[in-house]
Amino acid sequence: MVDSQFERKASDVLQRILLDLLLVTDGRTTDLLELIMNEKVRVEVIRQEQITEDANIMGEFSGGPYYVRESVLIGEKSGFVVSHNIALIYSTHVPPALFENIAHRQQGIGKVMSSLGIRSLRDVADSGFIIGEDAIDLFKKPIKIRFPDLHHPIPYKRYFMYFGRKPGIQMLEYYHPDLLAHRLQQEFKQE
Repeated sequence: MVDSQFERKASDVLQRILLDLLLVTDGRTTDLLELIMNEKVRVEVIRQEQITEDANIMGEFSGGPYYVRESVLIGEKSGFVVSHNIALIYSTHVPPALFENIAHRQQGIGKVMSSLGIRSLRDVADSGFIIGEDAIDLFKKPIKIRFPDLHHPIPYKRYFMYFGRKPGIQMLEYYHPDLLAHRLQQEFKQE
């Protein structure tokens, strides 16, 4: 009984460490998610549209056009939903090649940037844990996170991506709180 209690506590500690890393990293989060999952992830765009409302939620400038993109990252082999993401894209502050690829909706933003060799400065503005019912988008409107059977608080991170002096993309990422448990289950199935 002591061993199983120790193993459960160790699993909880490892889960917390990995989630903490996701919340503070200012690098490509997709790389870390693929490492945790031990598989590639693919993007599924839920919605992507130009918005006409004043999207001056970055606080320092206005003008557009603005685009909002909501997507999920899904494990290619497992089908596990890894993250639920909302991006607000300020098209005039994003490199044209990146914007063109985002408009085609085929890849995640991080993967496009990597394939094009585009670098950015990332500034984490907020992170933490919420319960599913409290999830909001970048406009502070409630959203339904696409994680089934949630039993734990959801880790999230909101950050800005700079390609120059002004932010070009604001990202809000919600991560599945059971990433480590899922990975461990996959490992045990292979044994």
